[in-house]
Amino acid sequence: MKRNAALRAGAALTLLMGVGLATVSVAGASPRHDDGHALFAQTDSATGNSIISYTRASDGTISYFATYPTNGLGAVATGATADPLASQGGLTLINNDKELVAVNPGSNTISVFAVDGARLDFLQQLASGGLFPDSVSSSGNLVAVLNAGGAGAVSEFRWDDHRLVALNDQTRSLGLTNTNIPFFLQGAGQVGYTPDGTHLVVTTKHSTDSFEVFSVSPRGDLGTTPTITAANSPVPFAFNFDNAGNLVAVEALDSNVSTYRVNANGSLSWLGSVTDSSAALCWISTAQGYFFGDNAGSGTVSSFTEGTGNAPVLVSQVAGSAHKGTTDSTVSPDGDFLYVESGGAGTVDVFAIGAAGTLTPVETLFNLPVASEGIVAS
Repeated sequence: MKRNAALRAGAALTLLMGVGLATVSVAGASPRHDDGHALFAQTDSATGNSIISYTRASDGTISYFATYPTNGLGAVATGATADPLASQGGLTLINNDKELVAVNPGSNTISVFAVDGARLDFLQQLASGGLFPDSVSSSGNLVAVLNAGGAGAVSEFRWDDHRLVALNDQTRSLGLTNTNIPFFLQGAGQVGYTPDGTHLVVTTKHSTDSFEVFSVSPRGDLGTTPTITAANSPVPFAFNFDNAGNLVAVEALDSNVSTYRVNANGSLSWLGSVTDSSAALCWISTAQGYFFGDNAGSGTVSSFTEGTGNAPVLVSQVAGSAHKGTTDSTVSPDGDFLYVESGGAGTVDVFAIGAAGTLTPVETLFNLPVASEGIVAS
C-alpha cells in the first residue's frame, strides 16, 4: 500500500516538473524605490549555490539587485527536477531580519549573511550537523537546521555575539533510512519551531508519513527523542501555524491541508482536513488568517481558511495561477503580498492579498534559474 502511495505521489509531482526548460540568465535592472525591503531567492546550483537579491517596492513589485555566492554547493534530491531541495524553508531570516541563513545541501553546510536592505554581506559558513541540509528555522536566538540525508538529523545553533555558533550535544537523529542524497519523496521536508518556542517540528514525508516533535527547554536544549504522530494522510511535506499556534500542514499525496493541535507532551491532535483536488500540494504560506498552498503539479495556488474547531476550509481551488513546477512561497512581513517561486519555469509570481484572501496578480519575473528553490521576504 505504501509503495503504491509513493508511486502515485511521484507521478503527480513529476508530471509537470519533468518538463525541460532552458535556464534563464539573471540580468541586472535599475532598482525601483524599495523602502529597505527585499526578496531573496536561492539557486541551489550544484556548481556553486547563490542567493539572488531583489529590492521590493511598496506596491509589491521587485527588481533584481545582485547575486551573492554562499561559498557552498547546492544539490538535487534524487528524482527532483523543479524542486531540488524538496523542502520548505531553505532560506530564513533571523535576529529581527538582520541576518539571512541559507542551506548548502551539496557541501553539508549552512551560510550566514548580514542583511542591509537588499544588500548581503557574507559572514560565515558552518557544518550543518548532518547530510543534505534542506530547511532552517529560528526562534529567538536559536536556529535549527534540518538534514534530510541518511538517518536525518536536526541540529541547533545559537546567534551569539554577532555570529552563529553550533550548540554542543544538540544534534538529534530522526531515525530514517534514506541515502545520503535522499529520494525527493522520502527525505524530511521541513523543520520549524512552534510560535511559543517550546517544540521543534519535523515532517518526514514518505519515509514514515509522520511528524516528529522535539521538546525545547527554556534554555534551548532539545529533548533526547521525538514524539512521533502519524499524519492524517501520506507525504506530510510542509507546514505553518495559525494564530492559535495550531500546526497547519500540507500532505502531498491527497493534496490535503490538515490542522493539528500541538500538545504539551509533543503529540499532535488532528483537528480536520480538506483537499484542494489539485496535483501535488506541497508548500504553504499564511497571511491575514488565510493559507495559500502551492500545487507543483497544477502550477496553481489554492487558498484556505479555518472553520469550527480550527478545521481547515477550502476557499478557492485556484486562487492564483503561477507557472509549471510551482514550489516554495513567502509572504511580505505586512501580509499584503505573496511571492510564489516556480522552479519548473524559473519565475517569481507576485500577488496582492485581498481582505477575503483573494489573490490579484501584480507581476511575474522570469529571471530565476530553472530549479531554484528557497525564498524569503523582508
